[in-house]
Amino acid sequence: MTPVWRYGRPALVLLLAGLAVGVPLWLVAVTSAKPQAEAIRPNLDPPRHWQPAANYADALAEGEMLRGLINSLLVVVPSVILVLILGAGAAWVFARRKSRLVSAAYAVCISGLLLPPAVITLVMELRQLGLAGTRPGVIAVYTGMYLSTSIFFMTGFIRALPVELEEAARMDGATPSRIFWRIVLPLLRPVIATATIMVMLYAWSDVFYAFFVLGGGDRATLPLNLYQVAGAQLYLNNWHLVFAYVVVMSLPMVAVFLVGQRKIVSGITSGAVK
Repeated sequence: MTPVWRYGRPALVLLLAGLAVGVPLWLVAVTSAKPQAEAIRPNLDPPRHWQPAANYADALAEGEMLRGLINSLLVVVPSVILVLILGAGAAWVFARRKSRLVSAAYAVCISGLLLPPAVITLVMELRQLGLAGTRPGVIAVYTGMYLSTSIFFMTGFIRALPVELEEAARMDGATPSRIFWRIVLPLLRPVIATATIMVMLYAWSDVFYAFFVLGGGDRATLPLNLYQVAGAQLYLNNWHLVFAYVVVMSLPMVAVFLVGQRKIVSGITSGAVK
């Protein structure tokens, strides 16, 4: 392998990755700052007249983003908390108990990674339970959908942890709940950060299940609200407002990713030092 190709191949991969990510981001950013006349046909050309402040102000005010943000937080945050707590508890049992029943239960729990949920069945069950069109119904759907991913990642992580830590705590008289909250859960910080990012990204941008379960209205989340207002008179052919809405809607997830990335690095570093 020649030195040029040895050093040029990583650069080529980085260039292709940068284009795959950077071009869509540039399209969204420049279109959100254009006047309506320039944004009718979105393209990569920079705007001749910049008006990002007016576009973002219209998207926030007329697009009812504050209501959508509150609805998204009321749905996504409880879903993430339930997925992390239930997933960590189940993963601890699956990692430490050895029996055929536990193995069968683990296989059933992670089957959600391969088997897609049936939307019609979900909606019918939620109607029977009186949860259709409610936030608890969406929380239950998100928790059930992403719990398999949480259990899968956390079980493998806990299996790599030394069991002597838990045995020492038991000898000191610690109860199982105390061991879980004071020893196991703090050690899971890196995988918890990873699971948080994954679950929040999927749930925050979900339109499909939110549409069938919530059905819109005053309880519409940010993506569902964008879907509804994009066809309204204000957003009809107004791509500058649509892309401004997308940029503002993505900012919380960017913040979560940056914070979670720091937690992952700090957790791995502290574990290596110890």
